[in-house]
Amino acid sequence: MKIYTGRGDEGMTDLQNMSRVSKTSRRIEAYGTVDEANALIGTLRPTGYDDVDEILERVQNHLHIIQADFANPEPDEDDPQVREEHVDRLEQWIDEINDELEPLQSFILPGGSESGAALHHARAVVRRAERRAVALATDEPVNEHAVTYLNRLSDALFVFGRAVNARDGEREESPTY
Repeated sequence: MKIYTGRGDEGMTDLQNMSRVSKTSRRIEAYGTVDEANALIGTLRPTGYDDVDEILERVQNHLHIIQADFANPEPDEDDPQVREEHVDRLEQWIDEINDELEPLQSFILPGGSESGAALHHARAVVRRAERRAVALATDEPVNEHAVTYLNRLSDALFVFGRAVNARDGEREESPTY
C-alpha cells in the first residue's frame, strides 16, 4: 500500500464514504483532534503501572473507533461506533482508580511526575477534541455516545493523572488566587 496519494495536496480529503471535504471542515477537525489525543496517550505509555497501561491501551482502541465514526458521515449499523457500553466501561475504570485517591478539596494544578503530567496534558487535548465534536454536532448528526465518551475520558485522564502522581509520591498543588 502506497502511503502518499497526492489526493490531499490541494487541501481536500476523503471521508469514509469517499465524499471529499476540506481539511478545515469541522468533521476533519473533530477526528483529527481525537487522533492527536490518541497519539499523545500513546506517548505516555508505559506509565509504570500495569493497570493504568492496560486501561490506556483499551482507551486508545476506543479512540480509534471514534475516529472511524467521525470519518463516516453516513454510518451503517455494522460500522465501528462507540456505544453506551464503552462509556459504561470507562466510568467503571474511573470509579476503580478513584477509590484509591483522597477526595479533592480544591482545584489542582496539572503536573507532577512525568506520567502524571502527561496524563493531565492528554486530558486537556481530549477536552479540545470534545469541543470539536460538539461543534461538529451543531452542523451534522454525530454519535452522541462518542461525544459523551470524550467528556468522560477527560474525567478519566484527570483521575488517572492523580492516581499516578499519588503512586509516585508526588504532592498535589492547589492554585493560589
